[in-house]
Amino acid sequence: MSFLAKIKQFFGLGTVSVKLQMPNTFKIEDGQISGKILVEGKSDQTVTEVEVEFKENWTTGRGDDKKEKELELGTIKLPGFTIKSGEKKEIDFTLPFTYSKSSNEDMASKGGVMGGLGKLAQFADGEKSTFKVLVTVDVKGATFDPNDSLELKKIK
Repeated sequence: MSFLAKIKQFFGLGTVSVKLQMPNTFKIEDGQISGKILVEGKSDQTVTEVEVEFKENWTTGRGDDKKEKELELGTIKLPGFTIKSGEKKEIDFTLPFTYSKSSNEDMASKGGVMGGLGKLAQFADGEKSTFKVLVTVDVKGATFDPNDSLELKKIK
């Protein structure tokens, strides 16, 4: 391997490309999300594992009182493989997840007067959640592994 090839390998350049394909919505009641990972070899590589993570970025408060917390809802690790230059692999996955409602969100889901109070409390507390799926392909010898992410919206 030439010096330039070793540097490219170290930074994960020219190793593999990765693309996440899945619906951009999910339902909490389903308890799982599914999709495909498309991996294309840019050169001959050994992939040691593929990790899929589902995360929630939960924010409360406003301005100086704003607080953020990243919650891991679920993660899976898929086995590695070898891939040749120009070869394409499609990996199907199903990721089970656990979601915990905040007390305000729980109250808002009850409906009626209690639901109205819950929605008001969510607004007053500045409660907001964003959801993201991240796939990382661990390439042997690369310090910066190729990855892709997709933001999801929660639907009822």
